[in-house]
Amino acid sequence: MVALEFVLWLVLPLILRPYTSADAGFRFASYIGNYMVLQKEPAGAVIWGYGIPGATVTVTLCQDQETIMKKVTSVKAYSNSWMVILDPMKPGGPYKVMAQQTFGGMNITLSVHDVLFGDVWLCSGQSNMEMTVSQIFNATRELSNTAAYQSVRIFVASLVQAEQELEDLAEVDLQWSKPTSKNLGHGDFEYMSATCWLFGRYLYDTLQYPIGLVSSSWGGTPIEAWSSVRSLKACGVPKQRFMPSDYIYGPNEYSVLWNAMIHPLHNMTLKGVIWYQGESNVHLNMDLYNCTFPALIEDWRQTFHLGSQGQTERLFPFGFVQLSSVLPSVDPDDGFPQIRWHQTADFGYVPNLRMPNTFMAVAMDLCDRTSPFGRYLCLLGVV
Repeated sequence: MVALEFVLWLVLPLILRPYTSADAGFRFASYIGNYMVLQKEPAGAVIWGYGIPGATVTVTLCQDQETIMKKVTSVKAYSNSWMVILDPMKPGGPYKVMAQQTFGGMNITLSVHDVLFGDVWLCSGQSNMEMTVSQIFNATRELSNTAAYQSVRIFVASLVQAEQELEDLAEVDLQWSKPTSKNLGHGDFEYMSATCWLFGRYLYDTLQYPIGLVSSSWGGTPIEAWSSVRSLKACGVPKQRFMPSDYIYGPNEYSVLWNAMIHPLHNMTLKGVIWYQGESNVHLNMDLYNCTFPALIEDWRQTFHLGSQGQTERLFPFGFVQLSSVLPSVDPDDGFPQIRWHQTADFGYVPNLRMPNTFMAVAMDLCDRTSPFGRYLCLLGVV
């Protein structure tokens, strides 16, 4: 018996070695980090990550050296993942979140600091949403006013495609950050999304508590790329994978952006989503947009509700921007009026029976015909 114990004592470190490196073993999910915003009450924020199967994970929320709560779970064998749901928290902070993995007598501890509780919004779509703060009217003033909005935190997913649904983001362009002139105006059509930022800034001015903004968008992309296979099937979208269009210059294969840029976020507890997209469908399944858009909303709501263990509301608010006008030189029969109509599931208004708890920003009058970006700012309608 003593000999067996001695052998196990020698072999155990060799067995555990593959799991104990920081990059291959215990870690938070990609979007959990310093300066993040977690969803406030009445929902509970989800904290999750990866570890050694069977290990115990203890998550602790602290403030000023005081322990606010502890949650204990274990790492699932089939997915190598762990998850806890924090008790609902009032808006505010900062807090520190620590996670400790215990396995085979070894402890590994991770921590993230300056964590706030508030409302978390996901911003997605095509170039309309991707357009950067540095490209808008009054950009200089906007970029110089970041000191007043240090409780509006921003996060940007990288442009990635995948053939299958990913459980976590493969890459991140901008980890959770406090806003600065540099990260708000990083580059044309790079981080940070102007529509997302202006929306979040307005919410902060109105609500006076922290706001978290998660930007995941890609210019020139059709709705099919952002839709799951099941929602496309429900709308009878044809199986052909490509149709030429002047408005498509990003990924156009079905579901590849849903798989890589939306599904990896589905465990996150959200307050809501805003969306700005449509012109890439002028010549791609336009007549189905009255189904594919409501189906996307329904599918995203169901997926985030289930992924967060019911913490994200089943019918969370979903807002979208109506397509703006275009330059006079563009063919008047350009399909834009049809897309605008289909954006409301052919009701002409929201919310409606097919699109409950949705809201729309009317943008018909926002075209800047002198924009240095040509027709783009007419499509974008950002001021």
